[in-house]
Amino acid sequence: MNQPELLTRLMQGDHSVFPELVEQSKDMVYNTALGILLNEQDAEDITQEVFITLFEKIGDFRGDSKLSTWLYKITIRKAFDVEKKKKRQKNGGLFKKIFLTKEEVEPAVFEHPGVLLDQKENAALLFGAIRKLPDQQRIAFTLQKLEGLSNPEIATVMNISLSAAESLQKRAKENLRKFLSDYYEKYN
Repeated sequence: MNQPELLTRLMQGDHSVFPELVEQSKDMVYNTALGILLNEQDAEDITQEVFITLFEKIGDFRGDSKLSTWLYKITIRKAFDVEKKKKRQKNGGLFKKIFLTKEEVEPAVFEHPGVLLDQKENAALLFGAIRKLPDQQRIAFTLQKLEGLSNPEIATVMNISLSAAESLQKRAKENLRKFLSDYYEKYN
C-alpha cells in the first residue's frame, strides 16, 4: 500500500497500518537524525520518538505537504533538542571540570555505518567539519547531500524560500571548503 493510502487510513483511526507506515519511513528518519547528531544510539532514539509523535499527533497533520516533509521537520527539531541538551550537559558545572578526566569529556569517534573502512578517516574529517556549520547550513547540507532532497524540497522542509535554501547550500559548501582546507594545510 502506498504512503498516502496508509496515511489516510491511519487518520481515519485504522491503527493496523501504522507498522507499515513506520517501515516505509524509518530509514529516512534515522538517516536524517544520524546526519545531524552523528551518533547511532541518539539517532535510534530520535527515530522512535518521531514515530511516537507521529502516532500521537496524526490528527494535527493537515495534509498541506507530504508526510515526509512533516517527518523531516519533526526529526530535525528533535535532533537539535537532543544536541542542545547534550551541550548543556557537556558544559554542566564545575564538578565535571574538576573530577572528569579528558577521556571522559571528549566524545567518542563517530562511525557512520555507510562509510567504508578505508574512508573512515576522511569521513571523520568531513563529519567533524559538518558539525562546525551553523545549524541552518548544516540542516540544508544534510538534507541535500545525505538525504538527496532538492532545493525546493529543502525550502519546504525548512520553511524558507527557495533562494534562501540555495544560499544556505552555497555558504555551507564554502564553509566546508574553508574548514577542510585549513586542516589539510595544517596537517599535510
